[in-house]
Amino acid sequence: MTISPQNISTLDFKKAPDGLLPAIVQDADTHIVLMQGYMNEAALERTLATQQVTFFSRSKQRLWTKGETSKNYLDFVSAAADCDKDSILIQARPNGPTCHTGDDTCWGGANQGEFLDHLERTIQQRRDNPNEKSYTSQLLARGINKVAQKVGEEAVELVIEAKDDDRDLFLGEAADLMYHYIVLLAAKGYSLEDVRKVLRSRHK
Repeated sequence: MTISPQNISTLDFKKAPDGLLPAIVQDADTHIVLMQGYMNEAALERTLATQQVTFFSRSKQRLWTKGETSKNYLDFVSAAADCDKDSILIQARPNGPTCHTGDDTCWGGANQGEFLDHLERTIQQRRDNPNEKSYTSQLLARGINKVAQKVGEEAVELVIEAKDDDRDLFLGEAADLMYHYIVLLAAKGYSLEDVRKVLRSRHK
């Protein structure tokens, strides 16, 4: 169930003696689990109102907005209740490391997610914040025609390698084509998710 201000009261806060429900925070983009906290009704209401993930701190015994000290806020995207309405899944975008130790997650893992998505985010960052030393930034600066031309060149090279049996050369050209294809999507203002949506619509 998607949680909104209109249906918060349907959650079963009374199931827990202290009125606190576990709240799992997941990165909305990478889908990596970042942390777990606890929310009472007031914490959830504040999260929805401020769009900053807020918990009830059991140690401080008060509402606590993640990042209020470190400034590593969790920008709220959505919230959902499980089937029993006694736990909460929060989708958010982190502003820096989530864990107080400085790690990306409270389990010590890197918040990168699936590699192609990580690569896409890096390419988009090179587009939005150009770096003259970056090949990606240099290619994007040359315009859409040059980016499209590179995709065409890499596609031809992949076809040529497909006719032989050199595994490393074939996969190398496949990787080159994939990289330049994602650059082209970024140049056009689209994403891999846009392509996934088209593929999902065709998969019946």
